[in-house]
Amino acid sequence: MLTYAARAVSAAPRRELWSLLLDAASWPSWSAVDELVLEESEGLAPDGRDGVGATRAFRTGRVVTVERITALDPPRRLAYEGVRSAFISDYAAVIELDETSSGGTVIRWSGSYTARRGTGWLMRRIMRGMMQRMADGLASSSSAQ
Repeated sequence: MLTYAARAVSAAPRRELWSLLLDAASWPSWSAVDELVLEESEGLAPDGRDGVGATRAFRTGRVVTVERITALDPPRRLAYEGVRSAFISDYAAVIELDETSSGGTVIRWSGSYTARRGTGWLMRRIMRGMMQRMADGLASSSSAQ
């Protein structure tokens, strides 16, 4: 099992960032994903507050990954699991938002996964970089400025 841990700090309040995490439609505007694929997503909330069980499909380049929200502890913790991915399996991740003394937010995004045989070294590098970009994107999102 391989792991990653990304950390970023935002001046935005935790509730603002929490709203962005719940709203799958917002992800392409602040994250490393290019598009929310609606026809492969299920259970998305019309108000942008996706709940436990919502399945969200994101396209990055030509690759579509599908993830399901498994736990929510508003506005502090969102957990999800991989449903479909071309390169990894057994994926589970947690995004934690902690308030700073100045009213900002510390973002901790961590996960574990299994890579296809022979690709562990490459996937470790890709996942660490990609997930750091995700955390940094959330921290500096335009709505978080």
